[in-house]
Amino acid sequence: MVLLIVDAQRAITNEALYRFEKFVSNVKLLIDTARKCGIEVIYIWHDDGPGKPLSKGNEGFEIYDEFKPADGEKIFDKTVNSPFRDTGLTEYLRDKGETTLIIAGLQTDYCIDAAVKCGFEHGFHIIVPEYSNSTFDNEFMTAEESYKYYNSFMWSGRYADSVSMEETLRIMDMKGCNK
Repeated sequence: MVLLIVDAQRAITNEALYRFEKFVSNVKLLIDTARKCGIEVIYIWHDDGPGKPLSKGNEGFEIYDEFKPADGEKIFDKTVNSPFRDTGLTEYLRDKGETTLIIAGLQTDYCIDAAVKCGFEHGFHIIVPEYSNSTFDNEFMTAEESYKYYNSFMWSGRYADSVSMEETLRIMDMKGCNK
């Protein structure tokens, strides 16, 4: 089991996100629990290229301060929505024999959607804990509508197990802490 923290970067981790404080609290809890249980935490960050806010070297590119990687935790670079496309992540996970991914981060309707669906396509068992992903309003849906659409309708029972934080922590505890 691995915890993937996707695109939780300074430029987009802010109060405009749907249920921002709950999102931050839950992601911190997932990271802390994973570390306590010996579950690897892997970070993915998105690079939009030169001249963009999410560009390597810009302050906004860095991982959000409250989620910072610990020494030795891996960070994979991506330039498209999927963290599995040309990043080395798939190969790394396969080499380690990993089969289950807990996915958290940003944004629900972009890179988290791609991570969930592409992870599923690569044969991984995907777990999406409640309020561990978020997004902004867009021209078609509010952030709340997007969150509910993906977490409750699109992924649940199709591509992932969309579960409560309590259930996720129980699963993490069974996989890591009781060994």
